[in-house]
Amino acid sequence: MHTALALLPDFLLILLGQALRRWLHLGDHFWTGLEKLVYFVLFPALLFNSIARANLAWGEAAPLLLVGLLTMMSGMALGSLARWLFPMSPASFASQFQCAFRFNTYIGLAVAAKLHGAAGIAAMGLLSGAMVPPANIAAVGMLARHGNASLWRELAKNPLVLATLAGLLWNLTGVPLPGPAGQFLGRLAEAAIALGLLAVGAALKLDGRPGGGYGAGAWFLAVKLLALPVAALGLARLMGLSGLYFDVALAFAALPTASSAYILAQRMGGDGRSVAWLISVSTLLAMLTLPLWLAFGR
Repeated sequence: MHTALALLPDFLLILLGQALRRWLHLGDHFWTGLEKLVYFVLFPALLFNSIARANLAWGEAAPLLLVGLLTMMSGMALGSLARWLFPMSPASFASQFQCAFRFNTYIGLAVAAKLHGAAGIAAMGLLSGAMVPPANIAAVGMLARHGNASLWRELAKNPLVLATLAGLLWNLTGVPLPGPAGQFLGRLAEAAIALGLLAVGAALKLDGRPGGGYGAGAWFLAVKLLALPVAALGLARLMGLSGLYFDVALAFAALPTASSAYILAQRMGGDGRSVAWLISVSTLLAMLTLPLWLAFGR
């Protein structure tokens, strides 16, 4: 109950984003601009600032990254079964496949901040930044036959990956951030989570149905919100994770699907409508499942 109440303000921001989109009629251009601001400026500033300042315990961080990778690979394996379990076109399967393992970094950082403050942001930033390349490799690879996007160009331009790498490099130098630079990045970071969650809420779309029917949609949702947290629990205990890193590994596994999955599906000629449905439903369901998993893991 305590965990659910702690996360309630963040989930209310998501719902507020959807309400503002409906009530204020600001138009797609406003929300698209807001999402770009968050994605290209505010969240990279948050990640760099947190990781550059963090006291990273590399002895525990390495098992955390391994747990994250193995958990995500479990989602890929289970998600791939939908190809044979449900009737759907190759393009629809390739588009929805990514919803079994991709993760919403905005919500992940908000949850980590709520649970462990700046240390939680740094740990979740490190984990999510490290998992973006393998997630994109799997998603783009499955969609590759339907479009011409370049995998390495996608990774090289990803601001979350670049901010994570830059923060790690700065952290390794041991040089503290100059005062004005730290304050500037801090101001940007303060706006990142609230605006990011509003953008997540504004993007919710529940019209239509997933390719392959609701059975296929239920499969992908069950893999992402139920099977992956179970895998993470077992792997984290097997690897001896505890405290901060255990919480971050479990929260990472229980996150809903990333909104960028829709953008990728659209860009590569896939089934964007089905992906939008899965993202929206997984986000709403995660408001219930994510606090339950975190409470169960403690």
